[in-house]
Amino acid sequence: MEIITGVERRRRWRPEQKLRILAELEEPGSTVAEVARRHEVSRGLLWQWRDAHRRGELVDQPAFLPMRVLAAPEAPAAPPGADVPVETDPRIEIVLPDGTTLRVSETVGAVGLHRVLAALRR
Repeated sequence: MEIITGVERRRRWRPEQKLRILAELEEPGSTVAEVARRHEVSRGLLWQWRDAHRRGELVDQPAFLPMRVLAAPEAPAAPPGADVPVETDPRIEIVLPDGTTLRVSETVGAVGLHRVLAALRR
């Protein structure tokens, strides 16, 4: 028989803890039941966290990265005999610290850009 004295409270999980636990689910051979048992959480809670992560609601806290602004490239010269000027590329280029280059439309929304960056982190 177990006697609980005092007030039992719910645990509060930080987003990075939830993401670390969810990462264990991605390991080969792991199961939801096994991970839930190891961390003493319900399987249903892991499914809720997983769904929230897939919807983009459970993410790492944003971090500041070093950034430098480069001079705008010069527009390429029009080929001989062409009457129409060549347009410059309207995309934004982001170079991540690991060398990965990401080019997105200048009209991309914050949610869309967040999803792309989250996919790159996996």
